[in-house]
Amino acid sequence: MVEPIVDAHHHIWRRADQPWLQGPTVPRIFGDYEPIKRDYPIEEFLQDLDGCGVVRSVYVQTNWAPAGAVEEVEWVQSVADRTGWPHAIVGFVDLTADDAADVMTAQARCPRMRGVRQQLHWHDNPLYRFAPRPDVMNDAAFRRNFARLEDFGFLFELQVFAGQMADGAALARAFPGVTLVLEHAGMPEDRSPEGRRAWRDGMRRLADAPNVSTKLSALGTFVRRNDPAHIAEIVHETLELFGPERCVWGSNFPIEKLWTNYGAIVDAVRTALAERGAAERRAVLHDNAVRLYHL
Repeated sequence: MVEPIVDAHHHIWRRADQPWLQGPTVPRIFGDYEPIKRDYPIEEFLQDLDGCGVVRSVYVQTNWAPAGAVEEVEWVQSVADRTGWPHAIVGFVDLTADDAADVMTAQARCPRMRGVRQQLHWHDNPLYRFAPRPDVMNDAAFRRNFARLEDFGFLFELQVFAGQMADGAALARAFPGVTLVLEHAGMPEDRSPEGRRAWRDGMRRLADAPNVSTKLSALGTFVRRNDPAHIAEIVHETLELFGPERCVWGSNFPIEKLWTNYGAIVDAVRTALAERGAAERRAVLHDNAVRLYHL
């Protein structure tokens, strides 16, 4: 029996609302993105996943202008009201801002709102850098607003590189009542032996915090292709660190559409999980996402 799938990480967007899609193409972590500098509506997403066994999905914020943080969630909620998809929303909140709680209050009025992503990843390579510095999560204002996530019942999607994982683990330990979901299996960008050791060490620190889960998503970002062997390697190591009860799968579409198709990604993750028992496969592909995102 083929397990049903929840896609726990995908995007839809209107080009007019995405500052990073407007104007000249500038370097991005995932390379040349000219082919996706256009509308990507829910209808196209549903066409992409057709026949792959996906039964529900989770939308993750797409970097609207910060002032549009509430409008973004309201727009995605309107799409869900119209089509039934997506089934959960992760919005953006600037947790360093004075109005963070007000933004979350407004977002919480949308019934499919489930969590927050503020991209904290910082890297020595400026092409991989998003946050202004690596330690934003240690700021007093950030932590004060982070604590409010528990009041709203929101999870936090943690996006960091290996060098930031010790701080991420400390954040998780400081707020045991907040669920954190580590993005993209910790973004293992450095494939050298030293880089992989740093990634494993950081992942182990995060896995030691019981309130941290992780996503098996965006595994083509740094190789810029759908590489089943690479995906299987990361999936196996991540499962050993976090256990199948704390891993979820996500497509990262349409970013991965730059180099592959939806079915190929699904085939790769199913192959990577083939040696696992049916209960573990279903946990990773479906059940854990249902639990985390209250689907």
